[in-house]
Amino acid sequence: MSCDREHSVEILLVEDNPGDRRLAIEVFKDCKICNHINIARDGVEAMALLRREGDYASAPRPDLVLLDLNLPRKDGREVLAEIKQDPSLKNIPVVIMTTSESDQDILKSYNLGANCYITKPIDLDQFIKVVHVIEDFWLKVVRLPPS
Repeated sequence: MSCDREHSVEILLVEDNPGDRRLAIEVFKDCKICNHINIARDGVEAMALLRREGDYASAPRPDLVLLDLNLPRKDGREVLAEIKQDPSLKNIPVVIMTTSESDQDILKSYNLGANCYITKPIDLDQFIKVVHVIEDFWLKVVRLPPS
């Protein structure tokens, strides 16, 4: 599908695992909704991209953030807290997508303002299904806030 960035959904994928990044990108490529994915490999890079600092000065504002919790340099909990405390970023929906099934992580994420918490399945087919569910709900059903 070809589309221009002006009419696409901007997604920020914050994920340090190369396999999970690659798989999510491939699944979203087949999406029926036009989208563009920016990648951050750790929490520091994610915040620089979100705040359009340094090399990311021209980065598009994401419409949706897919955030792993267990990241190097700055973990996802810190990133989530910073996003939701920043008046210019707090309206961006943040979907936690992590391997943690900890009740403590789930509760803390929602207390910090996460819009959704998804435990990443280990099984490849289930992982693909989860990304499709995210696509169906967040890109087709939900009305995202204007940029």
